[in-house]
Amino acid sequence: MRSNVAICVLGLAVACSFITQFVCAEEGGSGHYVPGSMASFADAVPPAETFVARVNLLYYEGDVSLSRPLPFAGLTTVGASVDSWAYGLTLLWRPPIEFGDKISYAMSATIPYVDINVTAEVQASGLTTRRTGGDKGLGDIVLMPVMVNYAFTPDLSANLRLGIYAPTGDYEAGRLANTGKNYWTLEPTLAVIYFGQKNGLEASAFFGADFNTENKDTDYESGTQVHVDGTLAQHLPLFGGFAGAGVSGYWYKQVDPDSGAGANLGEFKAKTTGLGPVLSYACSREAIDIVAELKWLHEVDTVNRLEGDLIWLKVLVKF
Repeated sequence: MRSNVAICVLGLAVACSFITQFVCAEEGGSGHYVPGSMASFADAVPPAETFVARVNLLYYEGDVSLSRPLPFAGLTTVGASVDSWAYGLTLLWRPPIEFGDKISYAMSATIPYVDINVTAEVQASGLTTRRTGGDKGLGDIVLMPVMVNYAFTPDLSANLRLGIYAPTGDYEAGRLANTGKNYWTLEPTLAVIYFGQKNGLEASAFFGADFNTENKDTDYESGTQVHVDGTLAQHLPLFGGFAGAGVSGYWYKQVDPDSGAGANLGEFKAKTTGLGPVLSYACSREAIDIVAELKWLHEVDTVNRLEGDLIWLKVLVKF
């Protein structure tokens, strides 16, 4: 059962990246990538035809010091703080297309709903005023038309995937809180996943990069970012299924400067690192596989971004 559950979970956190629209150097202090969105066995590509439905819940709370300005939708802010919830529905299909015993292909789409509140000191015309804003509604839809996996052994595999973030969320220049980013992002990711079928040991690493188009409403183009996410965990039998416990973390760095007429803070490159515990549980009930994952990530060593805590809950069902 462990093998079936581990493989069927397919790209779990990939589509979870919908939450980045509220995390806030990219414009708004963040890009479409969200720390920890792809980091564990739950993000594998299934080897056989299947359909998966997953719900995602993310809570984020973060802020930045009064000495650090951040650009929000054409505004220059200091002392910004964000409190937000995001909910997402991911639908993934592994079609009956075969490329050999070791290669499998899948595709997915995620529809997000975002509820965000932002408070900041806004600087304009030489004056600084305290402002609060909130917004809720559809976020930026995430499409993943390419998810290809190669199984070296039953325990070790590598996969390549391409995420496309579409600017479907609500956006208005000059408003602190928006549910969308108002630009497109392409995110290729290479993952290497080891999951020991006999020893229950997991070691996963995901290497990704984000390439962004320009926000036409603010003439702001966020620079390219690279990131590495990973998980080290042990899985053991429990209550007819398997429970896992371990550590998840990430490293993120912006390698190209922000640009465009609206990038009035200069290059504004960002970086951050995060680490925290992760718990998971997988079981089968009447031919349906169920996987749940709970994770907390605490951000440290942050520059030109909001710094705070992320709490994830992901639950998926494979039919």
